[in-house]
Amino acid sequence: MRILTFDMEEWYHLLELKSTSRPDQWVGFEPRLEANTERILTLLNESGVKATFFVMGWIARHSPSVIRRIAEAGHELGVHSWDHSLISNQSRMEFREDLKRSCGEVSGLSGKPVRMYRAPGFSIVSDTIWALEELMRQGIIADASIFPASRAHGGFPSFPVDKPCIIDAGGMQLYEFPLNTAKFFNRRVVFSGGGYFRLLPYELIRRLTDRSPYVMSYFHPRDFDPGQKMLPGLTPLRMFKSYYGLHGSLGKLARLISEFDFVDIGKAIDQNDWSNAYIHKI
Repeated sequence: MRILTFDMEEWYHLLELKSTSRPDQWVGFEPRLEANTERILTLLNESGVKATFFVMGWIARHSPSVIRRIAEAGHELGVHSWDHSLISNQSRMEFREDLKRSCGEVSGLSGKPVRMYRAPGFSIVSDTIWALEELMRQGIIADASIFPASRAHGGFPSFPVDKPCIIDAGGMQLYEFPLNTAKFFNRRVVFSGGGYFRLLPYELIRRLTDRSPYVMSYFHPRDFDPGQKMLPGLTPLRMFKSYYGLHGSLGKLARLISEFDFVDIGKAIDQNDWSNAYIHKI
């Protein structure tokens, strides 16, 4: 099972940068989301592939035509918070209100209830696992927020599985689709999206994809935009991770989805055998 997902953010929505961390700081930046999204939609249409797009509520408010275009193309819409705030920076009540507001904005554009969620920065971790219960109470049926390895922010290395499982909270249940991992230089790494996808050579990605019975991809429109400007204030390492491989990334994705079958999360729920799935009680 291989799942294709995109996190709908603008090119300047980087979590580490204080100068772009709040909506009131975003006014002067060039909008590039529409052109970048159209590039992705064209590729998916030509390939006959459907994906899940996790949408920021702020994006839905300010670029509604882009989100309608995704829905009209037959892709699945989920939610990716309102303004890209890490759950670890929110109280439970703040998260609940953020989720409700975001779901309302996105469902208002698609005409369908929101059923999928991904946290900014994969920030559902051991200290914020209560967020999964809040998702269930909001009507979310599937989450893709758990990164079962170490990372700069987010990361849940103690989570017991890196394949589809069920979250149980007092009888309420949620389908969880964590990111998949592979051993690379004796570390658990996620190869199927973002910086790793741009950094690693295609043949290695293809080999790892072929060997993995489950792949959860995660991409951003900016991952395929070599024309974006360089944001000031980034560390050399973050600059490298953000801008390396942009020129060849769309071609790599085109090759990947031509060689392997990918589906959206809704289809993955229908295809998976849940009878023997691991159940994680919270």
